[in-house]
Amino acid sequence: MVFGQVVIGPPGSGKTTYCNGMSQFLSLVGRKVAVINLDPANDALPYECAINIEDLIKLSDVMSEHSLGPNGGLVYCMDYLEMNIDWLEEKLKPLIEDHYFLFDFPGQVELFSLHTNARNIINKLIKKLDLRLTAVHLVDAHLCCDPGKYVSALLLSLSTMLHLELPHINVLSKIDLIENYGNLAFNLDFYTDVQDLSYLQYHLDQDPRSAKYRKLTKELCDVIDDFSLVNFSTLDIQ
Repeated sequence: MVFGQVVIGPPGSGKTTYCNGMSQFLSLVGRKVAVINLDPANDALPYECAINIEDLIKLSDVMSEHSLGPNGGLVYCMDYLEMNIDWLEEKLKPLIEDHYFLFDFPGQVELFSLHTNARNIINKLIKKLDLRLTAVHLVDAHLCCDPGKYVSALLLSLSTMLHLELPHINVLSKIDLIENYGNLAFNLDFYTDVQDLSYLQYHLDQDPRSAKYRKLTKELCDVIDDFSLVNFSTLDIQ
């Protein structure tokens, strides 16, 4: 029985830094760990990479050959990996016996909330290699300083949880830097426990852009409250 983490989240949320820190931590506690980079746009890896998708396909080659932008190129790369999942399985098999896996995925959020390719890749690995995987979804903690962005982060987290259907942990990353972006309107517990979102309404109304969509925002907050699935852990990588 093999365990591991599927590390996902928007660009800049700290996925690669997290994988680097987590791999160091696991090594220090005596756990063998393998980091698998599945982000074809991640060409500056700070960690020792056991498997790298760039050995299979490169984003720059896809963009050049098919005249695609970075977003379309990433979708193509994930489709290509799904069709060539045997390549990844063969690379993983020698590590299965005694390694803990960290899968470093791309930061394109559509891959985990809309498209099926990333979910299919994960499900095939779980089924064929009998993996026990948990999704670790990172969100930059500074989004808590803006009520509108915080609601967006909640919606993204909820849709990702429902789409992937995995054991799931949402994480506010870079929590040590949150004070650099200003004071929070509420205590940190309000944001981590996702308490009564109606309290955000007053602060949203102070921004003319948000006030214009007051009714829509209320309905979205009600959806989040009704599911009652989202909460956050906090992370200072140090």
